Amino acid sequence: MALINGIDIDSQGRCVHYHEENDVACLKCAQCGKYYACYLCHDASEDHHFMASDKNDSPVLCGVCRHKMNFNEYTSGKCPYCGHAFNPNCKKHYSIYFS
Repeated sequence: MALINGIDIDSQGRCVHYHEENDVACLKCAQCGKYYACYLCHDASEDHHFMASDKNDSPVLCGVCRHKMNFNEYTSGKCPYCGHAFNPNCKKHYSIYFS
C-alpha cells in the first residue's frame, strides 16, 4: 500500500490544509518521488519545494483505495478504481502539481 505523507493526515489522505470529504487526491513530487496530501504539507516537511510531476507518470494517488493514476484518469473527477469523488477546486493548483 502506498504511503501518504502530510501533516495531521487521516487514513484517506486528508490533511490539516485540505480536509473536506472529497480531498483525497494525493500528489507526487517529481524531486523526492513521495506522495503528499498537498504541496503545503510537502513544503513544510521536506528540504525542497514541491516539484511538478509529468502528467503521464502516475502523479496522483487515491487516498481511499491507494491506486496510482495518470492525469487523464484523475481529471475524470473521481477515482477510476473505487469511484470516490475528488475535489473539483484542485484545478486551481494544476500548475503546481503537473508539468
